[in-house]
Amino acid sequence: MNFRRHLGNDEPDINLIPLIDVLLVILIFLAASTSFSRFSQLSVRLPDASAQASEQGSNLTVTVAADGRYALNGRALPASEAAQLAEALRKAAAGRDDPTLVIDADASATHQAVVRAMEAAGRAGISRIGFTTQATAGSAR
Repeated sequence: MNFRRHLGNDEPDINLIPLIDVLLVILIFLAASTSFSRFSQLSVRLPDASAQASEQGSNLTVTVAADGRYALNGRALPASEAAQLAEALRKAAAGRDDPTLVIDADASATHQAVVRAMEAAGRAGISRIGFTTQATAGSAR
């Protein structure tokens, strides 16, 4: 009886299951030991918010209507360009130490009208700008 007759033709098998298990353990080890650090391109210092109201006397208020008209401290301005608005802000801020501009924009006002008011503040040398909001009923904040 020759039981070893076909042993020369059999190819060896490589069992892949233990290899996959080892690679999976290595992958889990690498994922667990990797430190994930957050790198940012810009260094941003976020502002602090407080519940105290600011002094109204030192603030300049620019109101932006839905149709793009402006009012400075309650008086309508004929200016609709940033240069003209900047001149009006410069005159209103004269004699004030570090004036703050509060932009009170209508919810339907265009983004361009608000940006124009911000640009005018920059041209007038006003660096502190705030926005007013209205709390809605039923809001969580």
